[in-house]
Amino acid sequence: MCRLVSWMALAISISKLSFAALPSNLQGGTDFSLVPNRFIIEIDTAANIPSKRSFERRHDAIYSALRERGIKLKVDREFDSADLFTGAAVTLKSSDDVAVVLNTPGIKAIRPVVLIPRPIPASVKAVTDKSDPAVPKTPQSTHIMTGVDKLHAEGLTGKGVKIGIIDTGIDYTHPALGGAFGPGNKVAGGYDIVGDAYDGFNTPVPDSDPLDQCNGHGTFVAGIIGANPGNAFDIVGVAPGATLSSYRIFGCAGGASDDVIVEALLRGYKDGQDILSLSLGSPFGWTTSTIAVLASRIARTGKVVTLSVGNAGEAGSWYSGAPADAIDGISVASVENSVLLVQKLIVGGVANDPGVLYYSTLPLNIPGTLPIYPLSNDTTIANDACSALPASTPNLSGFVVIVRRGTCSFVTKLQNIQAKGANYALIYDNGSGFSPIDVGTWAGKASLIRESDGVFLVEQWKAGAPVTVTFPQVGGSTGLPAPDGGLLSPFSSWGPTNDFYFKPSLAAPGGNILSIVPKGGFSVQSGTSFSTPFVAGAAALLLEAKGKRPDVGRSARTLFQSSAKYVPSSYTDGGPLQSAIGQGAGLINVYDAVHATTILSKTELVLNDTANFKPVQTFQVTNAGKKAKQYSLFNIPAGTALTFLPNTPFIAPGPVPLSPTGATASISPQSFSLRPGQSREVTVQFTPPKGLDATTFPVFSGFIQVSTPSEVSVHASYIGSVGSLKSVKILDTSTRVLPYKMPSILDSKGLVQEVATNYTFSPNDYPTLLARQLFATPLIRMDLVDPNIKIDTNVKRALHGPHHGGHHPWFSFPFHAGKGGGSFSKVKIVGALLEAEYLSRNDEILGPTGQPYRTVDFTKAIFANGTTIPNGQYRILLRALKVTGDKRKQKDYETWLSPIIGVQVPAN
Repeated sequence: MCRLVSWMALAISISKLSFAALPSNLQGGTDFSLVPNRFIIEIDTAANIPSKRSFERRHDAIYSALRERGIKLKVDREFDSADLFTGAAVTLKSSDDVAVVLNTPGIKAIRPVVLIPRPIPASVKAVTDKSDPAVPKTPQSTHIMTGVDKLHAEGLTGKGVKIGIIDTGIDYTHPALGGAFGPGNKVAGGYDIVGDAYDGFNTPVPDSDPLDQCNGHGTFVAGIIGANPGNAFDIVGVAPGATLSSYRIFGCAGGASDDVIVEALLRGYKDGQDILSLSLGSPFGWTTSTIAVLASRIARTGKVVTLSVGNAGEAGSWYSGAPADAIDGISVASVENSVLLVQKLIVGGVANDPGVLYYSTLPLNIPGTLPIYPLSNDTTIANDACSALPASTPNLSGFVVIVRRGTCSFVTKLQNIQAKGANYALIYDNGSGFSPIDVGTWAGKASLIRESDGVFLVEQWKAGAPVTVTFPQVGGSTGLPAPDGGLLSPFSSWGPTNDFYFKPSLAAPGGNILSIVPKGGFSVQSGTSFSTPFVAGAAALLLEAKGKRPDVGRSARTLFQSSAKYVPSSYTDGGPLQSAIGQGAGLINVYDAVHATTILSKTELVLNDTANFKPVQTFQVTNAGKKAKQYSLFNIPAGTALTFLPNTPFIAPGPVPLSPTGATASISPQSFSLRPGQSREVTVQFTPPKGLDATTFPVFSGFIQVSTPSEVSVHASYIGSVGSLKSVKILDTSTRVLPYKMPSILDSKGLVQEVATNYTFSPNDYPTLLARQLFATPLIRMDLVDPNIKIDTNVKRALHGPHHGGHHPWFSFPFHAGKGGGSFSKVKIVGALLEAEYLSRNDEILGPTGQPYRTVDFTKAIFANGTTIPNGQYRILLRALKVTGDKRKQKDYETWLSPIIGVQVPAN
């Protein structure tokens, strides 16, 4: 049966998507962008394709069949891998042709070509030599965290394993990568699929040389995997003996269309890469994107595919990235490096300098020696600078201001001291920890110091000492055990997928990572882009140790998951383990994975939501060792993640709040013995946690630990939710993001339409639908209906306040198709306007990386099939299908009916 996979638009009547001049605090883009009129068609290689002519290639038979149906198309790129993906990327004359393409025999699926943004690290700092303060003082700390150092000591380096890196290209001239390209070198192969000038929209100019010296992301990734030892910074890759290939999919600017990534995946597979690593993507949350589907297919053949879960941790849970949603891929979260870099102050005017430390990767660029000015002599007062400073306060431009943390935000404190001329500030903490501070738009320099250090400075000043501070620019850095080392990185995105798959799979070090950059450079960067190649390198060590067989490749994910180390949510006594929808199965322990002698048949136990609950789970335990073993099994609950803020439909932002209340489990048998080679099935009966606030839609998780004396334990991970996904609200009707409720129709002046309004559909006179999704939906539908329709809507019409101009796209990837008239889900319609499948939710991130709401500009009075909408009075019926809902049943939709829209197009 033909279907439109991932994003399906049977009907759209919009001809323009615009980013206009919203207020600066509401500017935000979408994560996926449509490449206009371009689509990926997948050919069903098993189908009988009727044609008036015979063709040697199925592609030609399909093209002929489409042209016989009046479809004009340009073939941009072909894919011909019979066991994985056969099809083409094509440009259609009009996206109205999609329905015809979809119904053509031999078409398995059609997907819009979407733009994947170039990967952006969570942080970047170039370094010049080992004395640079940004350089971690223990370059191999990440190897120690994960057991890589032990495998290197055993002689494992990934030798003989081929790793394909799909990224921005690699600067193979870097000495740490061997300095050359081609067979016999570390970077032995690959292909530049796009060329320097490619930006995601223009025509690629491919060549055989994947050199990148204008971006550096792929080079940094390559260094994490395979940097040679003996370089100036003493770093070494996880798998320095592996052979690398580079598949360049990004030019020097812009993004990459996903058909380019499809080609890269197929090239890597054809070239015999054992491992493919993709540090790219964008929040999506469904397992259905083109590249996620293909990545899964490749993984099922026995190749290892590693994918970054994303850097959208601030957006909360249920926001994993694509293609990291690939069911059979290894989706990688990030934990922080175990080493924390801090800087030392020189304190003058005191009898003994106590060695005050401040939190910063680099020294604050504060010249000279300056006196301090504490805002209060009382170090117990926490509301320092929470209100305007008194008139008696001197001009603070020549001081380093000492401020107590507490009561109000850092931004408020800094704004108030700035009003008195301050340029520099040290904020002393209410504890002994270090963390970054939010300075807002303040242009000065500020950092956090420990409480004890702040109290020392204030007390010395109060006693009359002429206290000064100096910020050394060289030699002032020191490495401390990071207080958050080994914890989930704040930027790391959270799962699960919207269709309730276990993502992320596991975690690896990705915060504060030292690696290489083009032209011989080095850098410290952070992001899941860098935890992902770490796992690719780990997979190379595993394949070297166990053999490059498909069964080993297919088992890599389960071996890494079962042997991973639990990640705590904090180092506070009594705190729960981090939720499995944040950490996955835990922090990778490559040494234990390679040497595992207890094998689990299944390491992801997905219990689903309450309405579809699967409380009974089974898996097999196999003794793969040489001695008999006695096993004991335990339930280790993790923190229960709270999806929503209490008593609201709004996603709780990151860090995702946790409840210590977890699920209980009855395990049978709870203990048993196994001889070498023997297996035993285990049955687990789960009971969801009780007493939680149901309005938060709790997602519980944990681990079934399989322990044996004197050996490392292994575990299977589980996730489930308290509550039904079908009950989760989809459409936002609040004023949380905008000062009026949504959904709304905006008139030609950008004001909310409150009464019946006529539109001429001239360039400056058309309606716009504005809405935002609180949660993902499998299907959005818009239809034109009779103005007097009687339908039970469950989303109230919004009639509030002005709109200040400008729109965000409703979908990043809409296109036209379908037929007008008839009915949908037993509701009579005048004509279909839009249908799109598998949409992510909106976030509340303001700015260019956010996607806080969406709009559709109805610039032409046409149905989706291109036919004209007759002049008259109508309403727009908006429907959003609830997750797990049946699209044939009207009751499974959230429904909103617009005010009356008059179509009054002049005759000429």
